[in-house]
Amino acid sequence: MQLPFPIAEDADEATIEAARKLFAGETDFLKGVVAMDGLPPDDRIEVCFAGRSNVGKSSLINALTGRKGLARASNTPGRTQEINFFTLADDHYLVDLPGYGYANAPVAVVEKWQRLLKQYLSGRASLRRAFVLVDMRHGIKPVDEEIMCLLDRSAVTFQVVMTKVDKIKDRERDRTLAQVREKLSAHPAAYPELVLTSSEKGWGIPLLRSIIAGLV
Repeated sequence: MQLPFPIAEDADEATIEAARKLFAGETDFLKGVVAMDGLPPDDRIEVCFAGRSNVGKSSLINALTGRKGLARASNTPGRTQEINFFTLADDHYLVDLPGYGYANAPVAVVEKWQRLLKQYLSGRASLRRAFVLVDMRHGIKPVDEEIMCLLDRSAVTFQVVMTKVDKIKDRERDRTLAQVREKLSAHPAAYPELVLTSSEKGWGIPLLRSIIAGLV
């Protein structure tokens, strides 16, 4: 019997190679945005990455692009306080959204992030997919469900990317995946495949590149 939200299968070699070439091209940090009027023109295919603080967003973006210092990774939760835009080749944006779920951030800062996030997700015509990163060790938390509900309301398709898969044993992995599948069943905007990754080991990176390259 087919599981709900199965693990995405690897792409064929030609698709993986085309995606590799896309991500091997010029990739640069464009700007950090703190208000809607600072957004770049929505004239490119755009994907965004969302996730709890320290879930590994920066590390994943660095792994995808093969550039260790492109997105800043930090041991300090909540460091990313802007919507950070990166250009990929001549026709894509990769977008790093502010980390969420860090209780020690000032209330005013959190509220500002939330307003900006809602405006961005509901009003960005070029946004093709959001990737919601979930730590394989912890599964979906209430703060993850908040962003998923926002994506549902914004009619933005989102796909869950499990991070740090190398940090957990198989039995625990299966338990986490069961929890994730159960939670996702309540979200109409959830794309029906999961991607398993490890930025450190390189697991799932070619597949995720292929998914992004295939969006039109």
